[in-house]
Amino acid sequence: MIIVNFVLMCMVFGTTFLAIKVGVDAGAPPFFSAGIRFVIAGSLILIWMVLKKKASFSLLVRKEMWLIGIGLTFGTFSLVYWAEQYVSSGTAAVLSATAPIVIILMQMVLYRNRVEGRKMIGCFISLAGVVVLVLPQLSLGTDTLWLLGCTAILVGQIFYAGGALYSKKVIGRFSETSPIAQNAAQMLCGGILLLVLSAFSERIQLESLLSMQVIGSQIYLIVIGSMVGHTIFYWLVANTNPLFPSMWLYISPFIAVSIGSLLYNEAVSIYMIVGSVATIVGLVVANTELFSSRKRQTFLAKGMSPDRVAHEQTKG
Repeated sequence: MIIVNFVLMCMVFGTTFLAIKVGVDAGAPPFFSAGIRFVIAGSLILIWMVLKKKASFSLLVRKEMWLIGIGLTFGTFSLVYWAEQYVSSGTAAVLSATAPIVIILMQMVLYRNRVEGRKMIGCFISLAGVVVLVLPQLSLGTDTLWLLGCTAILVGQIFYAGGALYSKKVIGRFSETSPIAQNAAQMLCGGILLLVLSAFSERIQLESLLSMQVIGSQIYLIVIGSMVGHTIFYWLVANTNPLFPSMWLYISPFIAVSIGSLLYNEAVSIYMIVGSVATIVGLVVANTELFSSRKRQTFLAKGMSPDRVAHEQTKG
């Protein structure tokens, strides 16, 4: 069951980039469609958790949920959705996979954390992969919007890294509340902010929202991408460890590149392949330190729940 769920999760996360691309190419306003996705998904999951008495709607008035929502949902996905108007879904997936590298660098700069040589080597390999992916396109005279799209996605990973680091602290403060409920609350908060941004920056035309491509994209992203994908992720964290489910980052970019090429005729160059491989190899090198079983047993001996142990694991 664990392997089946892991494979399913990788397929889900690997195809969401194409689903976003299909929607924005069909004319869906990027900020509005992202906002609708996360408001609906977050609301449904939070209502479900409240009915199971594992959460309270009071989460929505906590500033922590809004701050996490700004990082993990608003900042990250406003930029990804906007960028996918100009870059391929495969490129977006590969650039988004740099998030763990950005987290390492942010910990080093902001918290003065000592970074092991292995992690630094991994960072340099991944950054070299990004250069290989982007630089040849510049030399071929790629238009400015493509470059801005790539830059936007990378900036989005700074938002994601900040939100991820802050959420680790918040999980500890809200130890009585399921991380699934916290994730739903931050999605809802971030989605509301996306809709506010849309109201001030986009013209919503009803006909552009009623095409089969837009409707299909939204349903897939809400139900499969946000609800099914994230639920499976947290189930895997609770039943294995944080390292194993996080390995989707090593696999899904290649799924995204392949699906985009096969189903959407996105161009795949040798530079994109080499850059993708280098980026993922660097990610593997920097993040494959296994969690100590002795440390896990220590946490369990203190009476921590699997969710809380998972949080402590991510600190390493």
